[in-house]
Amino acid sequence: MKVAVPQHWASRLPFYYGWLIVGIAFVTMAIGVTARTAFSLLMPPLIDEFKWDRGLAAGAFSFGFLVSAVLSPLVGRAMDARGPRMVIMIGVALLSLGLFLAPYIEQPWHLYATLGVLVGGGANMMTYTVHSQFLPNWFLRRRGLAIGIAFAGAGVGAIVLLPWLQSIILSNGWRASCRAIGVLVVLAVVPLNLLVRKNPGELGLMPDGDVRQAAASEPRHASHVVDPSWVATEWTLARAARTARFWWIVLGYFCALIAWYAVQVHQTKYLTEIGFTPIVAAWALGAVAMVGIPGQIILGGLSDRIGREWVWTAGCAGFAICYAALIAMEHAPSTTLLYVMVVAQGFLGYALTSVMGPIVAEIFEGPHYGSIFGTITVALIGGGAAGPWIAGVVHDATGSYRLAFVLIICCCIASAIAIWIAAPRRVRLVPGRAPRT
Repeated sequence: MKVAVPQHWASRLPFYYGWLIVGIAFVTMAIGVTARTAFSLLMPPLIDEFKWDRGLAAGAFSFGFLVSAVLSPLVGRAMDARGPRMVIMIGVALLSLGLFLAPYIEQPWHLYATLGVLVGGGANMMTYTVHSQFLPNWFLRRRGLAIGIAFAGAGVGAIVLLPWLQSIILSNGWRASCRAIGVLVVLAVVPLNLLVRKNPGELGLMPDGDVRQAAASEPRHASHVVDPSWVATEWTLARAARTARFWWIVLGYFCALIAWYAVQVHQTKYLTEIGFTPIVAAWALGAVAMVGIPGQIILGGLSDRIGREWVWTAGCAGFAICYAALIAMEHAPSTTLLYVMVVAQGFLGYALTSVMGPIVAEIFEGPHYGSIFGTITVALIGGGAAGPWIAGVVHDATGSYRLAFVLIICCCIASAIAIWIAAPRRVRLVPGRAPRT
């Protein structure tokens, strides 16, 4: 005789609970990523007030980024052991503490400790790294689309919150803006993330909101599997690190993030140097975030139909086109090429985030996925830190960005090739490629 198990209230909602998880991630990304990138708004008034060198002040952001890279494997293990809610709440505590202490900055080490380590480390535990480790659990058929929607929150946050913070800086000073975003983090992110769960099984649900019917669901899920022996393996971090696939993903992600952050940091300065006005250069930076929103959603959804490798390649191609357009504009600034650069970088390039989690999940899915992805995140953050530095060093040595941009185009090509060799399609097919049953 079977005993009836009470249904969780989530199963009685008129929609799948996973979409609520996506909505919470959207808001968390909007606030968490913006809180970190607001450093670019805070740096000018900090430099004006304390008369610090630009390199000293900017180094706080890079230092926080590198500390995040070191902590990422630990974050992955914590995710496996305790789930996303605890990790995100720790991130909120660190991020808000850094923002609330920042108004008391007097020495450079205060800057590095608050807006560098606390804000950078806290944001890492609230944004891309953490969400890529549990959002894939909630969806199979719409995995890329769901993650694309969630990560589009970062672009919306940049459009909505950065102007708000800038207005506070102009009217009440940079200290008031730190307190404002700190309050927003606590009041908005904390209550929402009390509803977060690691996977639908915790609530008695199935991925995509499917009805729990073993006879019907198992064959469909099995039809996605291309390599049964690989899928049957329990992938620990140690086992994964002994495979070539793991290191091809590391290479692919490292090279892609070199391209992403090199242009993000140097784009505005380069555009003004070749003849565009500061207003146009600032518009271009904001426009990239705007066109990135539909790009992440559309191409994320498309990856569920055509495969993760194709969308990853489209993202790499977007950054390659972006750098080619920048090179072409060096001697003849062109509004048309500027639009090409913005669309290629935002619509195509930013779509990389929608498949970062699914690529790793479809190869190393299992109870240790968080540890594996957390370790791979070291390559992501390392590439993000290396890209701006490489571009700056090459510019200082040659007096031009041209060689740096060519080298980074080569990184884009290498990244695309690496993900094709890692081949998630040879482990599991995306729903659009799986045979219908």
